[in-house]
Amino acid sequence: MKSERPRRVALEEGLSKLGENMVTLAELSEFAIQKAIGGLLESDAPQALEVSTLDREIYALQNVIEKNCVDLIALHAPVARDLRTITTSLKIVTDLDRIGRYARDIAEIALEQQKQGKAPPREEEQLKRMSDLTIHMVDTAVRAFTRHDAASVRDIAEFDNAVDDLYEAIYQDLITQIGKGTLSPETGVQYILVCRYLERIADHAVNVGHRVVYMVTGESPIKGIGPADADPAG
Repeated sequence: MKSERPRRVALEEGLSKLGENMVTLAELSEFAIQKAIGGLLESDAPQALEVSTLDREIYALQNVIEKNCVDLIALHAPVARDLRTITTSLKIVTDLDRIGRYARDIAEIALEQQKQGKAPPREEEQLKRMSDLTIHMVDTAVRAFTRHDAASVRDIAEFDNAVDDLYEAIYQDLITQIGKGTLSPETGVQYILVCRYLERIADHAVNVGHRVVYMVTGESPIKGIGPADADPAG
């Protein structure tokens, strides 16, 4: 029994460090989205340029977290909720890394738009609402993870539906403008891609939320499949 106490303390310390790194990773991912959208909607090149650095930081921290998770499993053989926390973290870091990649893609479009001096479409206000809602979803999912709060994300898919509705509305408006000749096809397609990237980010936020529910309760919020294995964002 005496030997179990130090092992438990070491495991708890490792889980605490894992939690701290996960919070940092989530903050970097959210920051990357905010900078990318700010660079696009505010025609702010410095903001957009920061996203590439943030993406590299996200990738580096992802590797650190993955190694920590593997070490915790190998050295401490965790069970039950501890094991779910570690395995869920391994999946969530992938979602957060992809969120960072989509933010980088949006930032690249922002820089290209500024370089070419393209006029933004009229749908910028809707795009801002879409980005705000998407960032809110990511923030909600991450807070649920750090607080082990399954209740706050059980209905996160409802927010995703709102994002999908905005995506469809903006897409149709942009296609209409392109057809009328009031918006260049190149600019229209680039803004359609931005909306698509935001829609994918929202999908990953849903993934994180579903994984949190599994981590806390041991039950999948999606009937008929394993915990958060139906990854719509790929």
